Amino acid sequence: MQTLLLVLCKIIATVLLADFVAGFVHWVEDAYAREDTPILGPLVARANIVHHHYPRYFTRLSWWQSSWDLLCISTLLVLGAWYLGVLTWPVWLFVIISTNANEIHKWEHRTRQENGPVISWLQDHHILQSPRHHAIHHTNPKNVHYCTTTNLLNPVLDRLHFWDSLEWLLAHTLNIHRRPDTSVPGSGPAPAWLEAYRRPAAPAKHDCKNCPHAAQGKCPRARQNITNTPNLAFANHPPSTRTLSTKTPSCLC
Repeated sequence: MQTLLLVLCKIIATVLLADFVAGFVHWVEDAYAREDTPILGPLVARANIVHHHYPRYFTRLSWWQSSWDLLCISTLLVLGAWYLGVLTWPVWLFVIISTNANEIHKWEHRTRQENGPVISWLQDHHILQSPRHHAIHHTNPKNVHYCTTTNLLNPVLDRLHFWDSLEWLLAHTLNIHRRPDTSVPGSGPAPAWLEAYRRPAAPAKHDCKNCPHAAQGKCPRARQNITNTPNLAFANHPPSTRTLSTKTPSCLC
C-alpha cells in the first residue's frame, strides 16, 4: 500500500513539475520574448504574438509544427539523463508531458467536437486543464494563469503573486521590463505583419437565381478569378512569400 501511495505521489509531483516548467517557459515568452530577440524572436516571439491576437490560429497547426522544438529539447534531456544513469520512469513521464505541452495547450482552444470524447472527458474531470480555466489567461491584461497542463498550479501561483514578483525582481535588479502586449487595448499598435495571419474572409457566393441560364445549373459565361492569399502554414515563422491560389467563380450574366 505504501509503495502504491509513493508511486502516486511521484506521478502527481512529476505532472506538477512539468506543468510548472511549461508555465515558466510560457511566462518568459509572454513577458520578455521580443520580435528582435536573437533566435527566439522568429522562432518563439512571433508565434506568441500571433497566439494572443488570434488564439484559434494555434489549432490549425499539426503536432510537429507546434511541438518540434519541445521534442528537440526533450531528446537532449533524455540523452543527458541516460548518460548520467538517471533515466527513470519519472524522467520519461516528465519528458512525455513536456513534449506535448503545446498540444495540451492547443486542446484548450479547440471545440469539444474537435477534441473528441476522450480529451473532453479528461478536461471535464480536471485531469487536463479545462478551456474555461485557460480562458482566464486570455482575459486582459493576460498576465496570469501561465501553466497550461492542469488546473492546480495557477490559482496557487497567482494568489502568491509569483509571476508579478519575478517581474518586479528583474525590473529592479537587472532593469529588464516586461514587453507590451499589443493584443491588450491601450498597449500600442499591433505589428503590421499580423495581418498576414488573419483568416481570409470566405469568398462571397454569387447569386445566379436571376441568371437566364440558371436552369442549366451554372452560368455558361462564368469565369474564374484567381485570388492570392498568404500562406498561413506556420505560426512560428514569418509568413511565406509564396501564395495559395483560390479560384472564386464570378458570374458575368
